Amino acid sequence: MPILLEIIATTAGDCAVIERHGGERIELCSALALGGLTPSAGLVAAARAATSLPIMMMLRPREGGFCYTDAEFATLLYDLEFGMTQPMDGFVFGCLCEDGTVDQVRTRHIVEQARGRQTVFHRAFDVTPDPLAALETLIDLGVTRVLTSGQRPTAIEGADLLRALVEQAAGRIEILPGAGVRPENVAALIRRTGVTQVHASAGGVRLDPSTGAQPGLGFGGQAMAEGEGYRVAEAGIVAALRREIGERG
Repeated sequence: MPILLEIIATTAGDCAVIERHGGERIELCSALALGGLTPSAGLVAAARAATSLPIMMMLRPREGGFCYTDAEFATLLYDLEFGMTQPMDGFVFGCLCEDGTVDQVRTRHIVEQARGRQTVFHRAFDVTPDPLAALETLIDLGVTRVLTSGQRPTAIEGADLLRALVEQAAGRIEILPGAGVRPENVAALIRRTGVTQVHASAGGVRLDPSTGAQPGLGFGGQAMAEGEGYRVAEAGIVAALRREIGERG
């Protein structure tokens, strides 16, 4: 069975690179160093103009967890309302209760407001106390897909749980493994889990030359000898992932 390759984009340029080098679906977000936050209106428009690939828009109002205040959830809903006015193909989100279980009320509301577009419950799933029960909850709520590392730091480490989730899902919901997916392990991940799609950052670092005069100062990017860098989707990594999937997946 063909394996679908989803890649993270944080710029319109990323979207073009992903499409050109073999990606088949995009997760669009900002602030990937914070785990990925909601993209701006400008980024949404520019990304859509840059690619014909399906785009999944992140809905995450802040970093540091998934139990949102009423005001934070209202912000998420405003962003969803905006996203529905755009040609986005789906939405990526995760809402949990204080005990780490799936917030069924908020999740149901998001699925309803998405009105038939794809809904992806992201790695908030990986901190749920009972992942098998959480999967059944998401199936009942009509979520399209779960992005998960199998509750481990990387998907390859969580391969056993990922396989169990695939078997339990039995086609009722899609299982999308992500976290630490690289060309050197993607074939093994597919083989060990039985998944039909994978999610990767394929990230590299590009220097912002404006920071070179004061390399000791930090502005939230990645420290480099010449200054500070920012994350990009790396064409060579996207192509290598596609090649490994095509050859061995």
